[in-house]
Amino acid sequence: MKKYASLLILALLLNGCDDGDLTVDTIDFEDVLTSSSCPNSSTDETAPTLIYKLKTQESLVIQMPANSILNDATPVGEPLTYDINNSTYRVVYRAYDGTVAVDNICGTIPPRTPNVTEEWQATAGIIEITSTQVTGDKSTTDGSTRITGYNHQIVFRNITFLKPAGPQTQEEFVFGNYTSGPDPINLTFTNEPLQCTDKKQVLNYNTTSYMQVTNLDPSLIQKVEGTRSKAITATANNVTYTTFKSNTGTLTESYFCVSPVPSAPTVSTVWNGVIDNNGTIEVTTVASGTTNITYKHTITIKNVTLKKGNSSFYLADSFVLGTITETN
Repeated sequence: MKKYASLLILALLLNGCDDGDLTVDTIDFEDVLTSSSCPNSSTDETAPTLIYKLKTQESLVIQMPANSILNDATPVGEPLTYDINNSTYRVVYRAYDGTVAVDNICGTIPPRTPNVTEEWQATAGIIEITSTQVTGDKSTTDGSTRITGYNHQIVFRNITFLKPAGPQTQEEFVFGNYTSGPDPINLTFTNEPLQCTDKKQVLNYNTTSYMQVTNLDPSLIQKVEGTRSKAITATANNVTYTTFKSNTGTLTESYFCVSPVPSAPTVSTVWNGVIDNNGTIEVTTVASGTTNITYKHTITIKNVTLKKGNSSFYLADSFVLGTITETN
């Protein structure tokens, strides 16, 4: 009798051993607060990108074109929405028989282990993305602010997963937050500003961006010592800041004051100065010499907010664009 009892206990123990497989009834990633994305070196904005969350033996992955998530805030109540089509927009859940790692998601040649023990493919639903701008602290020296990144809240609406046991639909499934970095901003200009021959624009540049004042008031730059200031309006003294995409060419002086505008490098973002009755362009002129007089015109942009789409940052209380030198 004892022999049979021992065999029964052994059988129960063997059946109760964990062989590493994970039994899944519902997907729950609420405790995973952050999501990540796989590196994407492609310059094609429609190339697919992967955003994922990982638990010990589970992954939840979204695949969609890289330009589906924009570095811009979405208007209140107007999130970006995309239909899940299991092609360009996909959502996949997987369970594994061991610990899953980033290489299992992003690796060019995924590791042989752990093995996928269960997979749920989303066959219908909507990916909803609400984006907000993240702004750093205001500078104590010049009052400037800078965008430090964007937070994207991702929610699935009426998503249907095809499970091994059959389809399952969920009215709202909160994927969570994904954070992207800011647009590259380089406001260091070491060149002397350029003024086109029509005298209507003045600008300064570096290898990746430029700051420009167009429709310049002609009374600002004169061969007269002193300081002159004019308001930024809808038709005069307009400020723009333009950035360029990497690996599309190097910005040089030959890009400016020509028509048509060169196609390379390729423009990435254009930030426009907000017309709010606060911004001004100030020019301070200093003269030196007696016979051949040299005039130095220092151009300063004051109290300007730059805006792109629904995102904005405060340039500075006082931003020096540079100094133009003229000689009699």
